[in-house]
Amino acid sequence: MNHNFENIREIIQQVVDHNQFFLIDFIVRGSENSRVIEVFIDGEKNISADECALVSREICRQIDETSLLKSYRLDVSSPGVDRPLIYLKQFPKHINRIFEIEFRTSGSSSSFKGRLVAIEDDLLTFQAGNEIKLKHQDIIKAKVIVSFN
Repeated sequence: MNHNFENIREIIQQVVDHNQFFLIDFIVRGSENSRVIEVFIDGEKNISADECALVSREICRQIDETSLLKSYRLDVSSPGVDRPLIYLKQFPKHINRIFEIEFRTSGSSSSFKGRLVAIEDDLLTFQAGNEIKLKHQDIIKAKVIVSFN
């Protein structure tokens, strides 16, 4: 990543932190004259379009003040259900939802589908026929399964 992109990442991280969200992903694509910056943020509660717009305006203002890019488009959004959860703070708002979990176990990995039923400190409890307790650090991938019931 070049120096400008590192500076842009720092700006994005500072704005996201200041607004008490967390940065899930940051993608820069396109050519120098047609740059697209995609920023995915999440929070302990669901994020509104207004909150994404606020973060977007703050990021744009700071990028423009520093003249890091000549021409760009910035897209700020929540990660959506297709992206795995990364931070422990993302899980509480998904209690009672079904997850697809991949986790580390004895040097290998295993997976299951189950309902998140409880969180205590860094221990997540899932119901998957039987109760499965996992430390957050042992989870490799956690995706919410969309249900239209």
